[in-house]
Amino acid sequence: MSFIFLFLTSLALSLDAFAVSISCGITQSAKTHISKFKLAVFFGFFQGMMPAAAFFLSNTLKFNLGKFTGPVAFIILLGIGIHMIRESFKAEEECGYGDLTIKRLLLLSIATSIDAFATGISFSLLSINIWPAVILIAIITFFMSLGGVYFGCRIGDKLKNRAELTGGIILILIGLKILIEGLI
Repeated sequence: MSFIFLFLTSLALSLDAFAVSISCGITQSAKTHISKFKLAVFFGFFQGMMPAAAFFLSNTLKFNLGKFTGPVAFIILLGIGIHMIRESFKAEEECGYGDLTIKRLLLLSIATSIDAFATGISFSLLSINIWPAVILIAIITFFMSLGGVYFGCRIGDKLKNRAELTGGIILILIGLKILIEGLI
């Protein structure tokens, strides 16, 4: 696999994490520089390790997630998105922006990296050297996520009152995109 192809694949895989990072920035879920960095580390790690896990699972078990990647990611993102939209309609004093807890980071990281899992299966079928791919995917996703959360914070400052609603809608739309791509 050429570096250009691997780079473009890595960039494409990082786009869901980038969009969710923007959503987290908009809703001010990642308030501190440390929480922004933590989000980028989680997204980069999961985006990189999911192809590795799929690669080794498919080689040993001939496992194929196939058509289930879209629905699984959709359900996770839909649930988080609906929760965010519901929170946006609560009274101002009740509606704190949800902090990025470990549980929330894990759910978001898994949801945005399911397509990377499926990619790992295809890497196995193509007998691609997995470690350079994993490293590049993780690095690109880390930087895309970090940039996305900072960009989202700037947008969130302008949206203020409807940030949680906007973030929830974005997550649901990403979930729908993943679901539709999985069905096509």
